Amino acid sequence: METVNRPPGRRSRFSAGEERVAYICLIPAFLGLIFLTYLPLAGVLGISLTNWTGLKNPEFVGFDNYIKLFTTDPYLKDSILATIYFAALSVAGSMIYSLFIAMLLNRKIPARGFFRAVFYVPFVLPAVAIYVGWSWLYEANFGFFNFLLSEIGLNKILFIADSRYVVPSLSVIAVWLAGNLIVIFLAGLQNVPSVYHEAAEMDGANGWTRFRHITLPCMTPIIFYNLLLSLIANLQVITPALALTNGGPGNASRFMTYLMYDQAFVNYKLGYASATTFIIFAILAAFTVVLFKTSSLWIFSEGGDDK
Repeated sequence: METVNRPPGRRSRFSAGEERVAYICLIPAFLGLIFLTYLPLAGVLGISLTNWTGLKNPEFVGFDNYIKLFTTDPYLKDSILATIYFAALSVAGSMIYSLFIAMLLNRKIPARGFFRAVFYVPFVLPAVAIYVGWSWLYEANFGFFNFLLSEIGLNKILFIADSRYVVPSLSVIAVWLAGNLIVIFLAGLQNVPSVYHEAAEMDGANGWTRFRHITLPCMTPIIFYNLLLSLIANLQVITPALALTNGGPGNASRFMTYLMYDQAFVNYKLGYASATTFIIFAILAAFTVVLFKTSSLWIFSEGGDDK
């Protein structure tokens, strides 16, 4: 087949035209980033350097809000620890649970479409309604879980009224709400090449071996995406504290976003709350950078090229 050679000038003009079209198509994305992300972030940074209450003109105080947060604030340390503890439990639980359920739903079972909808529905329901419903299950005297414990002869547990159990109990709800991760894992499982499984099965590999050496490596890009998605969501958790615990008992569930909400909309310290927001942003950025930096060590590349 004869190859048509374009003159160099024509090729460069064609490439330049494609480049211009690409830049034009990227304009809405850049405008969205600027006006919906970067400018609001810069505004929050500016407010964090003031003592603005929303009721009077802001007064510039420099880094006083940050200094107070790290030196005299009675809640910051407990809030950071509670947030990281909740995120660790919720992310780990969500990843294991959603991958396990996705693998079950990927099999040829009766009413598979119905069960897929059942596991996804909690994600789209109103979050406050979900947490209120779970509060009935966790109720200390007549809740369903304590009823089961009493039936088997165990002592009742104050699931959301005991500082030892409140964060794990809230994490269970977060795991149950991970329907979006299940859908993403399910899509990834359907793209794992079946030829690999067939070849391994012919070689006598059992189910666990195929999962460990075929499914799991092929799913690592999806695992990375879900891990990042879950980490960002759970480090910004606020609904459980607002709907169930009000940050208690003690400071056990006073998450960072709840602390920010309390400072801004209860105590009207908008400058102080904005400083807290930037601390949340710094924590998110730190975890995200670590995740990206370590991803090349465990994400499988089908072509075998190192990242």
